[in-house]
Amino acid sequence: MEFFVAQVLTGLANASSLFMVACGLSLIFGVTRIVNFAHGSLYMIGAYAGYSFMQVLPGGFGFWSSILLAGLVAGLVGVLIEMLVLRPVYRAPELFQLVATFGVILVIQDLALIIWGPEDLLGPRAPGLRGVFRILGEPIPKYDIALLVITPFVALSLWYLMTKTRVGVLVRAATQDREMVSALGVNQAWLFTGVFALGSALAGLGGALQLPKGGADLLMDFHILTPVFVVVVIGGMGSLPGAYLAAVIISVLNVFGITYVPQSTLVLMFIVMIIVLMVRPYGLFGREEVAGEHGQVGEPERPTKPASNRTRMIVAAGLVLLALLPFYGSSFSQVLVTDVLIFCLFAASLHFLLGTGGMVSFGHAAYYGGGAYVAALLVTHLNTPMELAFVLAPLGAGLAALAIGWVCLRLTGVYFAMLTLAFAQLIWSLVFQWGDVTGGDDGLVNIWPAEWLKDTSVFFYFTLIFAVSGIIVLRHVAHSPFGYALRAARDSKRQAEATGIDTGKVQLIAFGFAGLMGGLAGALFVFSKGSVFPNELEIARSFDALIVVFLGGVKTLAGGVVGATAFKGIEEALLRFEYWRLAMGVLIIFVVIAAPHGIVGSLIKGLERLGLRKVEDQ
Repeated sequence: MEFFVAQVLTGLANASSLFMVACGLSLIFGVTRIVNFAHGSLYMIGAYAGYSFMQVLPGGFGFWSSILLAGLVAGLVGVLIEMLVLRPVYRAPELFQLVATFGVILVIQDLALIIWGPEDLLGPRAPGLRGVFRILGEPIPKYDIALLVITPFVALSLWYLMTKTRVGVLVRAATQDREMVSALGVNQAWLFTGVFALGSALAGLGGALQLPKGGADLLMDFHILTPVFVVVVIGGMGSLPGAYLAAVIISVLNVFGITYVPQSTLVLMFIVMIIVLMVRPYGLFGREEVAGEHGQVGEPERPTKPASNRTRMIVAAGLVLLALLPFYGSSFSQVLVTDVLIFCLFAASLHFLLGTGGMVSFGHAAYYGGGAYVAALLVTHLNTPMELAFVLAPLGAGLAALAIGWVCLRLTGVYFAMLTLAFAQLIWSLVFQWGDVTGGDDGLVNIWPAEWLKDTSVFFYFTLIFAVSGIIVLRHVAHSPFGYALRAARDSKRQAEATGIDTGKVQLIAFGFAGLMGGLAGALFVFSKGSVFPNELEIARSFDALIVVFLGGVKTLAGGVVGATAFKGIEEALLRFEYWRLAMGVLIIFVVIAAPHGIVGSLIKGLERLGLRKVEDQ
């Protein structure tokens, strides 16, 4: 019994920082409907700023003052992010906002590297709170007891602010109906800025409060981001009581998981999220989303048509030039173009899901990496011929996508996106921890193609054929009756069902088809590299694909391919510089604000303005 109580108290203390960050994110989402992926960066800023203040402000007063000042700094940074980056894209589809906040992450990471350096910083102990208390004979750190007092105090303060003040009334009103609040004469822009500043300050407080328990490092933004989103989604997006309850549940379960089932710690919170969302699709205290409110990429500005003869001739000429690469290019250029082709197919499969289907998936790397692992496992453990493994890999990824889609498509918007992320993380953790089969962190190596494909030029042609064929098939399906039924389900599910379209079935098939094509890209990848590692299943790989789709243009059928080509080229150029994340982040933010239609969409609009192109296909 004593041990049980000690574990519960430890879990409640661990929930403090998590709740601080989660309630700030939930508050921001509730009012602005922005899914702020840069929230973890504000948590990191709070930790670094708190550390710096603690070096110059001595004693207990200096320690607690440093924490408050760190929250203030994070709040001011949040104001800058809201005014300079997010305010111009409030009315843009959700994907644009997500990409903008991801660009902010890259910028802040390199700025933190420039200011504080690459070394991890060990947080100071809280003055007067060193040592432990004995509760029922079990040692509990004094600082944990302090956190148990601070967290409810913050929660009650937020409750009072939201329920007993005019500002809270306006915030709650904006959560329910932003247009009505604006119609009543409330300056919506400044309301958004104030809420964003408060949410950012709470994230900074969470980062500073955890310093005595951990410290500050350049990866802490990514480490906190996933748990925070899980907590907010479980509690219900926009619900502060839900965020508090979910933070407690996740933290306490995690403490017991570490003690009794250490292997479960990577997946426990995702299992909880899946169970909660299957029972309560909008979280414990969340409200049902309004159709079209958020979570969509927006419908095309005009009906897309098959490419014109002129466009087809240009593409055919480009493919001929590409096919002649072995005759004028080096082996390195062939390897590089092979990588680009594979990534183009991966991006095109996600683009089909986003653009044609309107389904924002945060876990598409599960099928790309999954296809690679299916092929690698078949070759490693069953000595399967490369040709057969190559055929079975996309089928395995497609079946996994059908199973995951069957669960995820019960939800919409950000809940759908987060559930796809949860399943992707489950697959990643399975691969990462099942070392005897998957190789774990060491991956699977020596997965080389058949003898007839080992020549660089031959494998280049092999990749060219399958990647281009896959992209053509994706475009053909998008223009088929099935593709138009999928667009109808995207644009108006109710009207589509009224015409006799089984929208659920159509979306599920599309989800599985996109997973199959992502698995095909993964199969090409594993045989091109001769190995595969768990990082091909990580969130970062899914985000790469999301950025690529946006960069090319979500509303254009060529967006995925063009975006992938541009992304790989930019990446190759920027990786030579020390602060490449800063440059990449600024570029992403610039594109979001200045060219939200992406490369292809902006080019089309430019040509139309000049009268060099008629309004036709994209």
